[in-house]
Amino acid sequence: MTAPDRPDPSAVDRAAIDRTGSVFDDHRDLTVLGGPVRVHTAGESGTPVLLLHGAMLDTAEGIWHDVVPALAAHHRVHVIDMPRHGASRPWSGWLGDAFYTRFLAALLDALGIERVALMGLSMGGGAGYRFALAHPRRVSALVAVNPGGLGEKRPYHLLTWLCIRTPGVLRASTWYMARFPGAVRSSLATTLAAGEETDGFTRIIRLATAEAQAKRRHRERALDDWQADWYGPLRTRFGRIDELADLQVPTLWVHGDRDPLISREEMLAADAASPDSRFVELSPAGHLLPYDQPGRLAELALEHFASP
Repeated sequence: MTAPDRPDPSAVDRAAIDRTGSVFDDHRDLTVLGGPVRVHTAGESGTPVLLLHGAMLDTAEGIWHDVVPALAAHHRVHVIDMPRHGASRPWSGWLGDAFYTRFLAALLDALGIERVALMGLSMGGGAGYRFALAHPRRVSALVAVNPGGLGEKRPYHLLTWLCIRTPGVLRASTWYMARFPGAVRSSLATTLAAGEETDGFTRIIRLATAEAQAKRRHRERALDDWQADWYGPLRTRFGRIDELADLQVPTLWVHGDRDPLISREEMLAADAASPDSRFVELSPAGHLLPYDQPGRLAELALEHFASP
């Protein structure tokens, strides 16, 4: 259902998107569960929205830069650097699945928000739906974009688990990304649907390479703990599709048709298992869908958040 009297986010002018720079220039720093969290806020009123980016080289500004303007016209939007990303450093301890469920509850308390609409990409989408399962009364609606944490088995599952558990491998990966920024650029150019023609490509690369350098300075592993926590030796430790039968939150599952990490079949199964949900696939779009289709994603989110 499309809410009335709302402009088409896909038609947001370039000047409006450029003005989001001020959103990410201004911030406040909170302490949540003993660790630092950088929060950017946009929009004067409306239902509160929380945006959660993904793992590895993702940051708040990197992923959500071109999505925020349309959302902020109708909502109070909170965008965070997830722990061990961007300016939300340093953190100690294991930041796995159980941590993120506690962290998001504590974050909402720190922001003074009782109930929020959530949108998350990849790890952020996985952490978002896991939080909604645990705390349905605190989530008014959920948009899960190519979410992590779905299903019980991945391609090359045992080999991946062995790589994750082999001492030094993930820190060596961090060193490689920081030492060879050209590899980061090439990887992103291949991942994005429009390659180097993607709007804001220079900014995307600048933020991703800066994040690689920050991971190296802080001696962090390439994968987030949440990703490593998900992997068991023979099957995943959480995120079975049948668990979604208990999801009490209106949910929109958004899939990029070129995503090599999260399959269409997994997303359709998640939609079928969830009591109140729908599935949308965008094209052309890969795993980092907010870079490929920011206007269309914002439009879908606004429609979903406005639905009764």
